[in-house]
Amino acid sequence: MRKIDLLLAEYGTSHKNETNKAIHWICVPLIFFSIIGLLWSIPSDYFRDFFSEPVGEFVNWGTIGLLIALTYYISLSVPLFFGMLLFSMILVAINFWISQNAEMPLWVICLVIFVIAWIGQFWGHKIEGKKPSFFKDLQFLLIGPAWLMHFIFNKLGIKY
Repeated sequence: MRKIDLLLAEYGTSHKNETNKAIHWICVPLIFFSIIGLLWSIPSDYFRDFFSEPVGEFVNWGTIGLLIALTYYISLSVPLFFGMLLFSMILVAINFWISQNAEMPLWVICLVIFVIAWIGQFWGHKIEGKKPSFFKDLQFLLIGPAWLMHFIFNKLGIKY
């Protein structure tokens, strides 16, 4: 069995309760989004100085973190990588828009989202009666978004 199948199956063992699953459909993308935004908010003037416009606007700790995550995804499954790449591009666009247009700093918005989403995650696992998978292995922090993506792929008939 492929590593991705083993990881998704193991992740799924602590995500059987329908309420917990529904919470994950909301909170996992929000956590992923907020982490990108929090990393994006770390000063990265060096990158902006090194890269010309408009590329320099998008080279920051958030996009570097995404490149690392996407490298992990491509090592597991090329189709899931492309799904996560598309999802990541949407999140980058939203973070960029917020960073340019919001009244509050991006990091404040993302910190609030991060805290609320994690409260939701732990509440879902309390309902489930099982600990979050990442307590066993930190790589499950990246498997959560892929687990949701695999449901989308299955619904669309895309093999991952």
